[in-house]
Amino acid sequence: MGSLTQFQKSIIVGSILGDGYIRIIPKRKNAFLEINHSFKQKEYIDWKYQMLKEITISPPKMRKCNGKRIAHRFYTKQLPEITEIYRLFYRGDIKVIPKNLVIDPITLSVWFMDDGSKCGKSNFYLNTQQFSKNNQIKLLNCLEKINLKARLNRDKNYYRIRFISSSIDRLKELLKENLIPSMNYKIGL
Repeated sequence: MGSLTQFQKSIIVGSILGDGYIRIIPKRKNAFLEINHSFKQKEYIDWKYQMLKEITISPPKMRKCNGKRIAHRFYTKQLPEITEIYRLFYRGDIKVIPKNLVIDPITLSVWFMDDGSKCGKSNFYLNTQQFSKNNQIKLLNCLEKINLKARLNRDKNYYRIRFISSSIDRLKELLKENLIPSMNYKIGL
């Protein structure tokens, strides 16, 4: 087992920006990534597993609640490189956005598959309500570096990222090569 590839790192970072979670078990040296998606997203979790297979413990397993299938989940091994990523993205148990975050097309695609949504023909969002407003401003700056313009959109008591209309074609261009087929609906394909 060698180092993580850049592709794997991009998937991990995209997952952390979305639904993924890194943690360290008390008294253990290294962190691991937990990937957890709804039962309806089986194709997506299977894709993530295949891309990260060499660093996982076992294939995705189904979680049940009250006898109903609700989700699929898998874990990576505890690795020093995941610990480094953990130190960049967490302050205690709170996810933060590091100053030097770079978003590439793979990271963006995984993040969008996790937390992206489309409303109507031209409203595209990243559901970033889990992050503080200051961290979301950092994310806006990261998106600007890849020529995506967005703003914070109030969603009840929280904010989320909404892409402005002039960036939708660019967003779709960056995403379309990396979305798995079952996620094409998120960009209207």
